[in-house]
Amino acid sequence: MTKTQLMITALFVLGLIGAYSVYQPFLLSMTVAILLSMATFNLTKHLVDFTGSAKMSAGISTLLMTLLLFAPIIYLATIGVGYISEIDKQGVKDTLSALRNVIEDVPFLHDLTQQYLSDAQIADYIKESTAYLTVAGSTGLGFMKNMLFVVVFYFFINYYGNRFFDTILELLPVSPQKGEKMMKEVSATMEIVFYSIIVTAIFEGFLFGIMMSFFGFNGLFFGVIYGFASLIPIIGGFVVWAPVSLYAWTKIDMQTALIIASYSVIVISVIADTFIKPMIIEVIKRDFLKSTLQINSILIFFSILAGMSTYGFWGMILGPAITSFLIAITKVYLDYSEVG
Repeated sequence: MTKTQLMITALFVLGLIGAYSVYQPFLLSMTVAILLSMATFNLTKHLVDFTGSAKMSAGISTLLMTLLLFAPIIYLATIGVGYISEIDKQGVKDTLSALRNVIEDVPFLHDLTQQYLSDAQIADYIKESTAYLTVAGSTGLGFMKNMLFVVVFYFFINYYGNRFFDTILELLPVSPQKGEKMMKEVSATMEIVFYSIIVTAIFEGFLFGIMMSFFGFNGLFFGVIYGFASLIPIIGGFVVWAPVSLYAWTKIDMQTALIIASYSVIVISVIADTFIKPMIIEVIKRDFLKSTLQINSILIFFSILAGMSTYGFWGMILGPAITSFLIAITKVYLDYSEVG
């Protein structure tokens, strides 16, 4: 390395350090926006071809992203918290007491019910949940601020998409052809994961919300809750419909509770999740994404779990996105190693 190259490299590193010190508070928002722009690459491309305007395309894709992904999260972080705080606490206490009465006669569960479902313990649960809701409400404003930055960055990345990703390709230590192939592999993998999450959440959340509205509950709130919970394979829906059924059993009647539980298992978990949802995702992959990649649902589950444990709400996006990025990069690396 010549003296000039060394100097340029040193200045470049100093520039990166300076940029990090300035933009560090926005790095998470910028990362989310970049990953989302890669996950919606084909959508943006279709919109550009349809509208003939990069600015209009970026505006439409940003609006769709806000309505489909950000609006439900903002709803849960603000209005949803207020709705939960207004739920009848005595009803929750009666529900937990009824659950205790049902399972305390089971020999190997008797000691656990005395330890975790005693009257004093139930009172502590309600007190702690109230404290959590207070904290969640107070952090709602900060969360919406971060959400606003993601929306703004997402718009500009889509608007300047070609120049942005061309710059990234030039920085990669591979030929332009290999770099472009690498970006397409990453984008295709992330798109499948992203649209699988969106279809699952909207479809199953919509079905559950309709049923809850029929019985007089807040259908929008419970639909959004079920939509996010449905992203967890196997037990996702259960963690929502099971407590709701118990609550309906104690506050309404047993028939309503059985209808909610049966509908959730048969219509949503079996018919919708097992048969209809895979068909919808396959149509999106074949006709819209033009992709044949397969992503394991268990892998999505662990990526969401790991992402949320690290980044909170943003982990719902970052977990699957980073995991799919790793899968695509690994695949490209192995392909190029074999060629080399």
